[in-house]
Amino acid sequence: MTKKSTKTIIRVLLFLGTAISLYFVPWLLVKAWILPLPDTVQEQADEAITHGFDGMIVYIDQTGKSPQYVASGWHNKATKTPANPHDLFKIASISKLYDAVAVTKLVNDGRLSLDKTIADYLPELVGRIEYADKITLRLMIQHRSGMPNFTDTYNFWANPTQSYEESLALILDQPANFKPDEDYEYCNTNYLLINKIMDDALGYNNFQFIKEEILEPLQLNNTYGSLSEVNIDDVMSGYHVGHPHDLKTDEHGMLATAEDVGTFIRALNNGSVFEPGEQDIYSSIYEYEHAGWVPGYQSFAKYHKDLDAVTVAFYSTTDSKLYNWNLSEIINKRIVKILRENTEQN
Repeated sequence: MTKKSTKTIIRVLLFLGTAISLYFVPWLLVKAWILPLPDTVQEQADEAITHGFDGMIVYIDQTGKSPQYVASGWHNKATKTPANPHDLFKIASISKLYDAVAVTKLVNDGRLSLDKTIADYLPELVGRIEYADKITLRLMIQHRSGMPNFTDTYNFWANPTQSYEESLALILDQPANFKPDEDYEYCNTNYLLINKIMDDALGYNNFQFIKEEILEPLQLNNTYGSLSEVNIDDVMSGYHVGHPHDLKTDEHGMLATAEDVGTFIRALNNGSVFEPGEQDIYSSIYEYEHAGWVPGYQSFAKYHKDLDAVTVAFYSTTDSKLYNWNLSEIINKRIVKILRENTEQN
């Protein structure tokens, strides 16, 4: 076989491999990826709506430029109310960043210890959670505890739990997924227990501590702990593919505007949310960006060091197969690419 024929065969095999792989990828994901890049973030958000999202909000804070407030689609499609960039949104697991900062402050104050265990803080769970005497607060923050994830229980999102006790009951007496600190697995049970530990240490609801120590100093006046604190009409509607109803009235924890989340992410990354000594603690235990998902709501918050920019993106449509999650990540990358190209041009 000649060198030329060998190269031809390799090219054919590469083509076939690409074609086969694309066959198993939903075409709209490929389309969203290969479409010409728009000139503006607003055009990209509008394009996202054509891909099937009911609503989208983007906030961008780039040093040296005016903040960008972008919205497209519906705040509420039943009433044909347009999306507003200042709508409240359920930020889901982005709230873990606020929890981790709160733990950091309590550790710095000596009210909590990263090296104490579930057995130390919640002795009633010894014998009910495997390795309770080995799982430290540090490992829970870092998702290295090995505990089962209560939101992974069968059909959880069809009828989600409403209390600490109900959520905890889903994983009690279940075997660990791995021994503490031997692996990593994202697990909401970790933060369920962390919030309980903070409540017990404080003697009151830890969101009040978050409000006093994080939100108020940063003037985050549009960040809330639950739906009970807000006007429901200010909350962006959320929709799940295959589910006929608006999901905005379902309780899923913290809500905020995109701008408030962006202000927090900026303060987290530049250190202004911390008192002396706290940032070193935080850097040793958790990350500086996050995403969140609950039915009807996808959220992404990230700082881009090369651009000195914070991006926050909210999407008000989810699906069970996480197809829309993958689509969101493509759009997020395109938004950053738009920012990068506009920065280079200027």
